[in-house]
Amino acid sequence: MGLVTPDFGLIFWMTITFLAVLFILKKYAWKPILKSLKEREDSIDNALQSAEKAKDEMARLKSDNEKILQEARVEREKLLSDAREVKEKIIEDAKTSAKIEADKMISSAKAQIESEKLTALNEIKEKVVSLSVEIAEKVINKSLSSDKAQVDYASSLLKDIEMN
Repeated sequence: MGLVTPDFGLIFWMTITFLAVLFILKKYAWKPILKSLKEREDSIDNALQSAEKAKDEMARLKSDNEKILQEARVEREKLLSDAREVKEKIIEDAKTSAKIEADKMISSAKAQIESEKLTALNEIKEKVVSLSVEIAEKVINKSLSSDKAQVDYASSLLKDIEMN
């Protein structure tokens, strides 16, 4: 029953032993334990700060990537627009060139047709004149055998020429 109801001596030695263990722990164990706990806390804080920085960096990179993608889209649209404009200009130039060439060919053909038309008309006139002269010679030779008929005929021709 001595342990259930302790004596004064037992309490005294237990107190001294407790204080000695407390002193030894305080002198040699608490500082390294507290130091290691502090280091652990600092490393955890550093890890959290690094994670936060990495998170911020990732957000910034994502934002930069979005900006770069948007700029690339704008640049692509600009290039496509420029390509469309160049294509339209080339087509328009080709149409204009073809129209000018066609107009030249048409005007050349018209000039050639007009030249051939004049040549044909001159040939027809010459043929008409030669036929008219032949007919006139035959008519004159036949109908103008007398002097009076020749004078009447010359007068009528002069009247026709004056009227025209």
